[in-house]
Amino acid sequence: MIKQALLLMAAVLAVLPAAGKKRVPKEKDMGAYLMVYHKDADHGLHMAISYDGFNWTSLNGDRPVMAGDTIAMQKGIRDPHIFRAPNGTFYLAMTDLHIYAQKAGYRDTEWERDGKLFGWGNNKGLVLMKSDDLIHWSRANIDFSQMAPDLHDIGCVWAPETAWDYQKNKLMIYYTMRHGVKMCKLYYSYVNDEFNAVETLPEVLFTYPKEGKEAIDGDICYTPDGTYHLMYCSHDGTAGIKQATGTSITGPWTYIDDYCDFEKPGCEAPHVFKLIGEQRWILMYDCYRRNPHNFGFAETSDFKAFKDLGHFDSGVMKRTNFSEQKHGAVCWLTKKEARRLEKHWGNGKRR
Repeated sequence: MIKQALLLMAAVLAVLPAAGKKRVPKEKDMGAYLMVYHKDADHGLHMAISYDGFNWTSLNGDRPVMAGDTIAMQKGIRDPHIFRAPNGTFYLAMTDLHIYAQKAGYRDTEWERDGKLFGWGNNKGLVLMKSDDLIHWSRANIDFSQMAPDLHDIGCVWAPETAWDYQKNKLMIYYTMRHGVKMCKLYYSYVNDEFNAVETLPEVLFTYPKEGKEAIDGDICYTPDGTYHLMYCSHDGTAGIKQATGTSITGPWTYIDDYCDFEKPGCEAPHVFKLIGEQRWILMYDCYRRNPHNFGFAETSDFKAFKDLGHFDSGVMKRTNFSEQKHGAVCWLTKKEARRLEKHWGNGKRR
């Protein structure tokens, strides 16, 4: 484990900018958190700021900072994920899907393609965006069904996340995918630094080990002991959050049968973020069966024991001006970056 961690640290140093280039903030420089999420009501991208990881204020008055119909092929986005790379660049990955597009007048059919052949919420692509300041973005729309003949029948490409593979020094995306209406699996591909092209065909990242059951919504967290923790939603009875562990970001993975969440009605979309300057991690998950929608939270220091933190507004996590958020993800910001976003979008409180 120690050797693995040292190798990864060397890889981190290899991708940091050379002298004379922009200075990349380190953990000690961070002082805020950025959360991205979507809402069923508008299928757009929303952002919220926190200075302690527990109290959150939505930017732009909880209106979208990006409208889905301006960036997505299906005129709507879901499942946004924000990633701050080792070079300081921000990468935003989203599912290109509008589940109410017929009602909104964007198409004549319930789904983009026949639901009997391609399943609920079928889609073919992702929205990939890149920025240095979280305000100005480049964008690419990726249609996975056109990558290869054996991908023409894909039923979905959902919940993309971005990560850096330190062993390959490559930017990687991973996502939920299925063929037709078959079982979902977690897949990964490598992408170019411009974040506008997928360079490798999908490879299986993780397959749920129980026959007839599936895993969706992967989220990978690396801990200092050299372990990768793949959190995901297990569809094994009641949907809930489990994890698998490994020493490589692409596996192989050791399956752990225990649930990590505390949401009895079922939950999905796990995301883990580390509290700045502490050896504590927050597991956040989407309580999609609740009305109104809410997030649940748990805390861990070892990924073995998880402490229930409740939900927004019924525990230590508070939100000041938003509700019914779905499928969130968090990255670190400096206070200067957070205040710049607040100034640009409004509705944030200077601290």
